Parts: sequence; C-alpha cells; structure tokens
Amino acid sequence: MNKRRRTNSEKMLPNVCRRELGELSPRSFKLQQSASEDVVQRFEIYKKLEKHRGCVNTVSFNYDGDILISGSDDRRVILWDWAAGKSKLSFYSGHVSNIFHAKFMPYTDDRSIVTCAADGQVRYSQILESGEVKISLLAKHEGGAHKLAIEPGSPHVFYSCGEDGLVQHFDLRTETATELFSCRLTQERRRYTPIIHLNAIAIDPRDPNLFSVAGSDEYARLYDIRMYQSDGTPNSGQPVNYFCPSHLIGDRVGITGLAYSDNSELLASYNDESIYLFTHDMGLGPNPCQQFSKSLRKGKKGQTSSLFSGLADKPTPQVYKGHRNCETVKGVGFFGPKSEYVVSGSDCGRIFIWKKGGELIRIMEADKDIVNCIEAHPHTPVLASSGIEDDIKIWTPTAAERAVLPRRIDGVKPKPRPWSHHISTPEEVLMQLFSSLHRASGAESEHDTDSPTALPSTGLDLMELIFSYNGMEDSSDSSDAGGDGENGELSEEAGGEGDASGPEDFFN
Repeated sequence: MNKRRRTNSEKMLPNVCRRELGELSPRSFKLQQSASEDVVQRFEIYKKLEKHRGCVNTVSFNYDGDILISGSDDRRVILWDWAAGKSKLSFYSGHVSNIFHAKFMPYTDDRSIVTCAADGQVRYSQILESGEVKISLLAKHEGGAHKLAIEPGSPHVFYSCGEDGLVQHFDLRTETATELFSCRLTQERRRYTPIIHLNAIAIDPRDPNLFSVAGSDEYARLYDIRMYQSDGTPNSGQPVNYFCPSHLIGDRVGITGLAYSDNSELLASYNDESIYLFTHDMGLGPNPCQQFSKSLRKGKKGQTSSLFSGLADKPTPQVYKGHRNCETVKGVGFFGPKSEYVVSGSDCGRIFIWKKGGELIRIMEADKDIVNCIEAHPHTPVLASSGIEDDIKIWTPTAAERAVLPRRIDGVKPKPRPWSHHISTPEEVLMQLFSSLHRASGAESEHDTDSPTALPSTGLDLMELIFSYNGMEDSSDSSDAGGDGENGELSEEAGGEGDASGPEDFFN
C-alpha cells in the first residue's frame, strides 16, 4: 500500500509543536519556514512601485529591509517604503546616462548612497538633515560602469568595475579612488582585444579581502586585496584563482552577473548559456592557460588533444538551466536565510527559481519584456524585481494556492534586440559570430526549428552584430551630444525612441 505524501503544511506541524514546547527557538522556526518550498510556490505580486520614467536597472534593500532603493534610465534615484508602496525620496543622481547600480552604504542611517552608470561615473550622494541631497563625483570609467561592491560591514569602503576593464577601490572618508588594476584577457587571446569589459564584481562575505570580477570572457577571476600595496601601487593584476566550467574554456561567452552565498560559493550567470555554482575547490589556479598548455602540446596527429584532461579530478559546478540570458546584462542571486535557492530573470519576462541542487521549482511572470534584477529581502521571504518596464514588483508568499510549473517553459520568445555584450573591434564581430555558430551547431539536436526556441538564422545573427558594432561607434561619437530637460528629466530628443533601422528590416 502506497503511503500518502505529506503536504508542506503537514510537514510544518512538528516544527510548530517543537516551537510551542520550547524545543525550537522562534528564530530557528522562522529560518526553517522562510526556506520552505511552500513559501517559494506561494509568491505573488504584492505591490507595484510606479514612479520611474524608464527601465529600472537596479533595486536593493537597506540593511533593515524597510527601504528599497532603485535607479533607472531616467537618471533618478528613488527611496521607497515598499510595504506602503510609496516613495520616500526621489532625486536626480547627477549622472548624464542610465543608472546601472545604486547601493546604501551600511551603518550610515541610510543617508549615504553610491551609484554608477552608463556614463562611467561613480557618484556619492549624502542625504542631509535638511532633506537636501549633496552629490559628489568620485571617479570615472572609460565606458559604462556596471557594478559596485560594498565591503561587508564598512560604511566607507567599496569597489567599482567598468567596461574599460578597470577595478577601482574607494574610501569615502577621503572621497578618493584608487585604480587597482585593469582586467586583461589571457595571454594567447590578447591579440584580439586586451581588456575584459567588466559587468560584475562581488565580495566574499566570509573573507572581505577576496573579491571576484567577470565580464566579456569565460572566466570569473578571484583577487585578494592584500596583494596591493598601501600606496595603491598594484602588481600585474594577477588573479589568485580562475573559475570556469570546463566545457566553456576557450569559448566566446561572457558573464553578466556574480553573487556569493553565505558559504562563499560563487554564482556566475553566463551570457547565452547557463548559471553555474562554484566552490573553492573548483578553481583552475592562478594561471589556467599554463596549467593546461602541456596537455595541448601532447596531442598526437589524428587525435583530439584535450584541454580539459587536467580537470578530470575536479568537481563539476552545479548548473541551473531553463532561463534565457542573451539580450541584456542580467544579475543573479540567492534567496533564503542560508542561500537555499538561486534566482534569475530571463529574456522571456519571467523570474526563475531553482533549488540549490539545480531543480527548477518556480517560474513567475514578471515583465512584458525582460527581467534583469531580482533582490531578496535581507530578513523575510520577500523579493523585488525589475526590468525593461518602468515599475518595480514586490513579491510576497501570500497566494492562497501553490503555483505549479508550466508544461512548457519556452512559450515566450524574447523580442529581437542588439547583442548585449560590448563589441569593440571587427575581429570581435567575427569571433562572436563564429562562437555563436559553434554553440548553435551543438544545440541543433535539442531544438525544433518550428518551436518558439528555434535558433535565429545565421543572416539575422550577422546583421545583429553588424548593427550592434555600427551603433556602438555612432553612440561613442555622439555620447556628449544629448542634453538634460527641465528639472533633471530626460529630454525627448536625448531619451526618446528613434527610427533607426535594424536587422529585422532587412529580413522581413
């Protein structure tokens, strides 16, 4: 006779009894219930926060979790009382282009805010007792500055990274920036383009001396701040470790998002690929190319030399699949009091949630276009999400019924957009196309050409690349041409939609 499977409510009853008998502390009970699968399957939209006038590119909670900060293409920073659904403060950031990241500095009574943007600037905003906001320009990257990383527990120290490959270290006590190093490609690929266009930076919460960066190649690089002298003179910018799934070594992929778990596991979201979770023992060492070059030289004629033979004894990273990360620079993160779940947005406008072991357990419709940001509340089971739409969704586990996974997760095809990675040379155009064709040839057996997930045509891929490259050249020539409208808002000419043709015009 088959035993009936217990529901989550029934599984919770023993913990309730243990709590009432004093065998389980209220804190432990809360942690266990916050991490339950039932919570994840009951998420629904609690409120929509509406005030921005452009894509919302960053959302983040303060330490207490009662205030949410957001930044947008409209170049404004807004502080929200998310529970009430109202803004507490809105101010013009001083940036002249889209805000990419905004964070509270800890232990500053939420009065110190740092931001970075597509204009490459890193700015410091101080909310004064009078309610006015004092804004300072701290430093500038050449190209966009995508991400900031706050040193855990420090009200003064943080890092930035940008498309120029530069990593900078800031101390707000002196409002100075120290250029640590420029992140460079591995030696054998520097002839194409020497600099890694950085998208992400994250600090290990258990050892704040360690931080990782990632961008336009396949590696997440781990650095140790102690290797840099107190006078700011860097060494050669050599990482202490590299991380990459073995099958992606040598591939023309990139990383759009990084996150650390409470146990120092490193999560990396790959462009046009999957999400991978690395532990320290999965590192490739400080020089992976030198480590495996011998195996390449040992290849005999008529045999395929394996670059990955040296990885045979290494554990493989956990992989998370099902979402799409091809169109924009998406973040990735954890959810749960002990990082029990992995969360990501997708090009199809949905939020994907996996168990840490890799099982996909929840998909939520969140945006008509693309979801880029998902931020977990620091103490309670609440999520904030944003993307191409100009609002922010707050998610709470209050649904009366538990959600189930849809039968098909590929039913929504994302709208065609320019390629999200930075392409700076004609050589990169060709290399990116060849890499795309290589991955497509390996995936043909897994896709039905009539399905919504069918791979785009080679011609369309090529035209996307050409228009992306030309568009980047045009935008760099005219980056200083736009102006501000009244009251710090984007003018219609600077921020409105144009009639520029795209590759679809040539294939319709």
